[in-house]
Amino acid sequence: MKRFIAPALLVLAAAPLAACGGDGDDALAERAEEQGEAQAEAAMANGSNEMVADQIEDNAEARAEAIDDSDVDVDDLSQAQRDAMVNGN
Repeated sequence: MKRFIAPALLVLAAAPLAACGGDGDDALAERAEEQGEAQAEAAMANGSNEMVADQIEDNAEARAEAIDDSDVDVDDLSQAQRDAMVNGN
């Protein structure tokens, strides 16, 4: 029984930590995705084909996922650093 209790307690102790990510990274990721959608729409309006627009959106989604996975604390970043993450620079 002891063999079961110790791992179960570790899982219960770690669960709240796994649920919380970086502060504000979800909002920053969403901003990156929205910017990609806006850039794709602008590209289409300027005569780009749908394949180019899809690639722009795919890149933005990948950037948003990377931001979210990073669990960065956005409060520790300057505005320029936030913008660079959103823009992929």
